[in-house]
Amino acid sequence: MSRRAIVAGVALGGVAAAGRAAAAPVHLGLDEIKKEGEVAALYHCDYGDVARFEQTLNNIANHYSAYNGDPFALQIAIVAHGGGIKFFLDSLEGTQWKDEKLPAELFERANSLSKNGLKVYLCEITFKRNKLDPSRARQADFVSFVPSGVATVAALQTKGFVYVKVG
Repeated sequence: MSRRAIVAGVALGGVAAAGRAAAAPVHLGLDEIKKEGEVAALYHCDYGDVARFEQTLNNIANHYSAYNGDPFALQIAIVAHGGGIKFFLDSLEGTQWKDEKLPAELFERANSLSKNGLKVYLCEITFKRNKLDPSRARQADFVSFVPSGVATVAALQTKGFVYVKVG
């Protein structure tokens, strides 16, 4: 489904959809992600540093603000693997990050940015290597799985997404 169709659907039926729970993350193949904005950027998140992730979210918000909220002009994706997946887990219990405490507002900020079209792609390999069930990912319409984070970074660049890494 294209971004234009999604935006049109939200405009026409957003109120009806507001009461429904978010769907479980879908699993996408690399060929299923398309460049649909005039400008497309991927933010590469392979780190678990909270301050750096906060700055990434700040940069994404600033990026959207430069386009005056036009959902057709700009397409942004976060590709998360390695430590970057922890920001999109339902909890850190039972993970290598179990002793850390993440600010709850981090995910809420990402969720807010998703209203501008932000998509998050989580690495299936990272989940497998860390023995994490994919159901541990936050249940949100803007979060999906991809086979490999690094392969997605490369694939999106070949499709015209510019590469951005914070820090």
